[in-house]
Amino acid sequence: MTCINRRDLGLLVLRVGTGAVLAAHGSQKLAGWFGGGGIEGTTAGMEAMGFHPPKYSALAAGIGEAGGGVLLALGLATPAAGAAAAGTMAGAVAVHAPAGFFAMGGGYEYPAFLGFTAAAIGLTGAGRYSLDHATHHVLDRPWTLALAFTGSALAAAAVVGRRAKGQVAAAEDDA
Repeated sequence: MTCINRRDLGLLVLRVGTGAVLAAHGSQKLAGWFGGGGIEGTTAGMEAMGFHPPKYSALAAGIGEAGGGVLLALGLATPAAGAAAAGTMAGAVAVHAPAGFFAMGGGYEYPAFLGFTAAAIGLTGAGRYSLDHATHHVLDRPWTLALAFTGSALAAAAVVGRRAKGQVAAAEDDA
């Protein structure tokens, strides 16, 4: 009889919970589920928040959340899933940062927590109760980890930087 490993069981619970929350948020953006705006509403929201091009930004945010969330929950391609979700949350943190830290005041507390949690799972690995384990970690190699997190960090920096630059230009135009 195989002994249940508490660490792996804890990772399973954390992965499924975090992944489900991210997948639900992404499905709001992509499909309008759970009261979300769908791709059209998300595109309008992205434009209002200063992301350009807004439709691609909406798709990237929805796919990063929904896709990253589903993959995290399954424990498949865990480094890429964690990196994608964390990078997407970096954009959300940038939007909420002017309101301060706490979510109760519109701050970045919640997206930061989701991003750090997704990153930690991506770095730690999915554990024994996962599709990564079942597939002998074919999609969870050290090079995958390095590539995924480097790519996600660069993409997030580019998107957030472009948004910030656009906001500065818009403020100068208004002045």
